[in-house]
Amino acid sequence: MDLATPAQDQRKSVGRLTRLMARSLSMVWQSARRPFLALIGLQLLNAIALALQIIAVQLALTALLQITAIAGDLWRLVQPVMLLAGLTAVTAVIASVQVGLWRYAGELVVAVMWKRVLRVATRVDLRKFESARFYDRLQRVQANAQTRPYQITYGLVATIGAVAASAALVVTIVLIHPTLLPLLLVGGVPVLLTSRRQSQLESDFLARQTQSMRLRGYLTWVQTGRDEAKEVRAFGLARNFGQRLNTLYADYLRDLAQHLWHRSRLGALGSLGSAILLALTLFLLAWLISTSRLGIAEAAAALVAIRLLAGQVQSGLNGVQAIFESGSFIDDLDGFLTLAPAAEGGSREIAPPADFHRIRADAVSFSYPGRSQLALQAASIEINHGEVVALVGENGSGKTTLAKVMAGLYEPGSGAVRWDGTDVRTFRPDLFRERVAIIFQDYVKYALSAEENIAVARPDDEIYHAAVREAARLADADSFLSALPSGYQTPLSRRFVGGHELSGGQWQKVAIARAFYRSAPLVIIDEPTAALDARAEYELFSSLHEVLRGRSALIISHRFSTVRTADRIYVLDHGRVVEQGSHDELVALGGQYAELFHLQASAYSVDSVLD
Repeated sequence: MDLATPAQDQRKSVGRLTRLMARSLSMVWQSARRPFLALIGLQLLNAIALALQIIAVQLALTALLQITAIAGDLWRLVQPVMLLAGLTAVTAVIASVQVGLWRYAGELVVAVMWKRVLRVATRVDLRKFESARFYDRLQRVQANAQTRPYQITYGLVATIGAVAASAALVVTIVLIHPTLLPLLLVGGVPVLLTSRRQSQLESDFLARQTQSMRLRGYLTWVQTGRDEAKEVRAFGLARNFGQRLNTLYADYLRDLAQHLWHRSRLGALGSLGSAILLALTLFLLAWLISTSRLGIAEAAAALVAIRLLAGQVQSGLNGVQAIFESGSFIDDLDGFLTLAPAAEGGSREIAPPADFHRIRADAVSFSYPGRSQLALQAASIEINHGEVVALVGENGSGKTTLAKVMAGLYEPGSGAVRWDGTDVRTFRPDLFRERVAIIFQDYVKYALSAEENIAVARPDDEIYHAAVREAARLADADSFLSALPSGYQTPLSRRFVGGHELSGGQWQKVAIARAFYRSAPLVIIDEPTAALDARAEYELFSSLHEVLRGRSALIISHRFSTVRTADRIYVLDHGRVVEQGSHDELVALGGQYAELFHLQASAYSVDSVLD
C-alpha cells in the first residue's frame, strides 16, 4: 500500500481544484448542512452589502462636493452617510456571526470525520496493523483530523463568499468605469501562481515528516504513560528518551525553518507582483481623473472598490490554497475510508450456527505483511464440542497466531478454518467473531468500572448484573470485586476519582471473567495463568470443564501443569504442528513435548530446590 503522494498529483489544476472543491463540498454538506447554508447566505448578503457600500461612498462624496455655503446643504450628506454607516454595521455583524457559525460547522465536520475514521480503524483487517505503511496513513489522518476539517470548511466558505463578493464589486467597478477591470482581474494572478507552489511544498513536507512525527509522538507518550512510568524510572530512561526526542525535534525544526523560508519567499514574490499591478491600477485611476474621464467622487468610490476587491481576491486565493493544502488529507481520508467495505466483510451475510460439533484448522498457513517467513505452515488442529484443547511450544512457534486465525481475526493465506465442514470465510466476520470469546495475554485494562470491564465482552447488550457476578464467581474474581469501595461500580483505574487499582493476578481473573460472560461456544485464552499463583491456577483448571459447561476451549500456555488436563495437546514448532495427543501419550512419545515437560519439571524437583 503505497502512501506517498506523487508530486504530480499535487499540482494545481482546474481539474484537481474542481475535484477537491466537490469533495470538500460533499464533506461539509453531509456533516454541517444547516450552518453551511447559513454561512453561504451570509456571504451572499455580505457581497450585496459591499456593493451597496461603494454606491453609498459615491453618493456621499457627490453630496460632499456639492455642498455650498447655503444653509441646509449639509443635510444632503445625512442619507448617504447613514446608508454607509448602516451597511458597515451590517458587514460587521455578518463577520461576527460567521465566526461562530464557521467554528460550529468545523466541529460538526470534525465529529463526522472522526466517526468515519474510527469506524474503519476498529473494523479493518487486523493484518493492516502489522504494516508500518498503514500506521503512516492512519497517523496522517489522525494528525490532520482535528485541523483540516476547519481548514476545508473555511476554504470552501471563503472561496464561495469571495467569488460572490468579487462578482458584486466587479459589477460596481464596471458601472463606474470599465477600463479599470482588466488590471483588477490580473491582480491576483501572481499570488495564485506562487500559492500553487506553496501548497505543493506543504504537502511534500508533511509527507516527509510522517515517520518523524510518529516517533516523536511515541517518545512523548512513553515518557508520560502511567504504565511506562515505573520502568522509565527503574532503568533511568528519561535522559536517553529525552535526548532522542530533542534530536528529532531539532531535525524537524531545522527542516521546518527551511520549509517556511521557501514558503515565505514565494509569498513575498506573489504579494510583490500583486502590489505592482495594484500600483498600475492606481496610476490608471489618476490618469482617468487628470483627463476628466472620471469624476472625483467616482474615482474615490472606485478606489474603495479596488481595495475591497483586492481583499476579496486575496480571501478567495487563501480559501483555494486552504483547500489545496488539505488535498493530501482528503486523499488520505478517501483512501483510508475505502478500507471500510473489506472491514465489514463485503457481501458475506451468512450467519454462523449458534454452536458447532467440530472446528478444524485444515492445513492453515499464514505470514505477516512484509515478512517472507511463514508464521504458520500447513498447521492442522481439531476441537470437538465440549473439549479443552491446548497449544504448547516455544516462543515464536505460532501459537498465538494460530489462535487468532481460529478466532477469525486473521484470514489464512492458504488452508481453511471450518465449522462443521463450512469454511468460516463464508460467514459474516463480525457475526462469526461473536461466536468466539478470546482473552489475549496482553489483555486490555479498561479505565472503566469493574462491572463494565467484564461486560465489554458483550458490548451491544444491556448489562446483566447477575450474569456479570456469575462470570466473576467462575473466574474467582467476585470476592475481591465485591470488596471494592463501590463494589462492581468502582472504576479500575486511579485516573478517575474513586478509582482503585488491582494486582496483576486480580486483573487476569477479571479478563478471564470476560470470556465466561460472553457465553460463546468457543473460548480461547492465551497464557491464562501467567499472573496467577499456583493455587489459583490449580483451582481454575481443575474445574475448567465444569466452568465451561459444555463449551469448548483452546488454551495457550507455557505451563505444562496447566495443559496436562487438556483433552488433546498440540505441539507447535516454527509454525508447524509436530506432535499431538494427550499429556500421557506425548510424554510416552518422548518427543519435543516430553523434553520441554521434563525440563520444566526438573526446575521443581527436590534436587533443584536443594541446589
